[in-house]
Amino acid sequence: MYIVAIGWLYVALMMAITEHTVVAAIATFLLYGVGPVALLLYILGTPGRRKRRRAAEQAAERGAEPAAERGAESAAKRTAEEAAIPGAQRAVVKPAPATPPDGGAS
Repeated sequence: MYIVAIGWLYVALMMAITEHTVVAAIATFLLYGVGPVALLLYILGTPGRRKRRRAAEQAAERGAEPAAERGAESAAKRTAEEAAIPGAQRAVVKPAPATPPDGGAS
């Protein structure tokens, strides 16, 4: 879709270059080139904008309500697990280094 818009702007620019005055060239480029291309891209982009807006609204609805519920449930679950194992200590897990200690020279 964008290649057609770029091609049309090129044609409009070539038309503008052949005008006799600078004012006519600017008017030709704006009225034959930029105006129609902007309108066309706006109209053809409407379904995509609508889809992105709906997806963002749905994500906001899903993310707002369950996050509060998940937080309460996970805190209750953690408390229940800690109460079930009285003497258990939590192990601290360190991530493995990305490269070996010798710098990968082995």
